[in-house]
Amino acid sequence: MRNPKLDVLTPENSQIIFIDLQPQMAFGVQSIDRQVLKSNAVGLAKAAKTFNIPTTITTVETESFSGYAFPELLDVFPDHPVLERSSMNSWDDQKVRNALAKNGRKKVVVAGLWTEVCNLTFALCAMDEGEYEIYMVADASGGTSKEAHDYAMQRMIQAGVVPVTWQQVLLEWQRDWARRETYDAVMNIVRDHSGAYGMGVDYAYTMVHKAPQRAKAKHEMLAPVPAPIKK
Repeated sequence: MRNPKLDVLTPENSQIIFIDLQPQMAFGVQSIDRQVLKSNAVGLAKAAKTFNIPTTITTVETESFSGYAFPELLDVFPDHPVLERSSMNSWDDQKVRNALAKNGRKKVVVAGLWTEVCNLTFALCAMDEGEYEIYMVADASGGTSKEAHDYAMQRMIQAGVVPVTWQQVLLEWQRDWARRETYDAVMNIVRDHSGAYGMGVDYAYTMVHKAPQRAKAKHEMLAPVPAPIKK
């Protein structure tokens, strides 16, 4: 039987779920810098929107404990429903199961908090009971310690989960730079969320291709004026 995990992720064969990307959950994250985590998750969300990936957003105990989902995430999907739960395991909420089933795609990209609880239990149950393929975005997820995150990832990998990173997913969806309909949007995501790679894109655009600077404000550049040197 052919291994479906040999398939490259495409905009036509995958869907995505964001699990519990909420401030109280982020407070407990120690496996990754939390600002980097948020940037990666929002970059992934922008990628999903760019490629029209069916998206599910779910939160847990929002008003009693965890706080509202990251506003930067919600702003990417301004008209999207947020599926509230009481369960740590998203699979235990029927709304989540229904949303995934409605999208009709077996490859599910997952990002969320915490890796060792909400991500892990969802992944195992979705694979076992829903026969989904899970692609866990390691750098858009976080655990309460590096060990908690790493061992949860190992446990999931042993069970058949595919580990990925957010930029890997973005570029796998793009696949070919000749796809001009998404090229500019992907470059904008890269410049905003890909660190040194994004800086390099800005450099290439402005220094090599002589594109205008991205800065909205126009700054006068004053020429060097050597100061007198005391002899």
